[in-house]
Amino acid sequence: MRPVGRNASYATFAGFMRASYSHRLGDNVRCQLKDAQIAAVVVTHDRRDLLTEALTALLYGQTRPPDTIVVVDNASSDGTPHLVRERFPAVRLLELPRNTGGAGGFAAGIAHALDLGADALWLMDDDTVPEPHALAALLAARDRGRDERGRPPALVASRVVWTDGRDHPMNTPRSRPSAVPGCARIRSASFVSVLVDAEAVRERGLPIADYFLWNDDFEFTLRLLRGRAGLLCRDSVVVHRTASPAFDPGRRFFYEVRNKVWLFTRSRCLRPGERLLYAGATARRWARTLAGSADRAALLRALGRGLWAGLRSGPRPNEAVLTYRGSASR
Repeated sequence: MRPVGRNASYATFAGFMRASYSHRLGDNVRCQLKDAQIAAVVVTHDRRDLLTEALTALLYGQTRPPDTIVVVDNASSDGTPHLVRERFPAVRLLELPRNTGGAGGFAAGIAHALDLGADALWLMDDDTVPEPHALAALLAARDRGRDERGRPPALVASRVVWTDGRDHPMNTPRSRPSAVPGCARIRSASFVSVLVDAEAVRERGLPIADYFLWNDDFEFTLRLLRGRAGLLCRDSVVVHRTASPAFDPGRRFFYEVRNKVWLFTRSRCLRPGERLLYAGATARRWARTLAGSADRAALLRALGRGLWAGLRSGPRPNEAVLTYRGSASR
């Protein structure tokens, strides 16, 4: 992939915003804001209007903007690449030749951001709109959460709300009290605004691209957090602009089932005891999903197909799924 220089005006704007905000923070956070290179990675497919809102909030609405923004376009047919090039020239656009789903898009985008030398990666979907202090709060929590060796948490997640301000049930992880002020401990997170430590990714690996859709973020963050600290920062707030707080998965239930089977049988992200607990919770969730579905027959068919696909074979290596990552441009 061809490296592309950042727009000079955006670099000046980002530096000004960091300086104007950092004077209100403590010395440790001020040093971290100055030195940490943050790359935001946004994956999109045929949702140019939502992407426009997300990129506007990232570029012009943050008190501490990211240093680099990477948009991964999953072979959109609605003119998304043209929109990004014309309206957001500061963004690094990574165009994939086919739709690889959220899993493949984040695998490719994270790999590209790591090649750029980022210290931390701010991952989010294209329907995520961060509030003004979202990244600054994540970075402050990342600094407060360093361990005795000075290592930051493997990840820090934002509080995710729906458009009415309620916590979004799809993106609110189970949490426990934490000694870090303003934070809670978590064992997993979603790709709807999570700040991931680059060294942790280099050590534990990229998301599994063959998951395509659903549970790719669950497996990835479980893997990063096995034996490492993860935090939920309640001061960092983003709005997840889904059509509703909950929905009937329909035929996509296939991916939920297949990928959970892969996770429980082929991933090392869980300890043996955790595997049993999460498997039990998954079975109960599937039962509730089936009970509440308007088309149980379709979900039962997807359940059967997913079980068969998950047990028959495992996910392909990322190299086989992302045989050609695409090209990077302004």
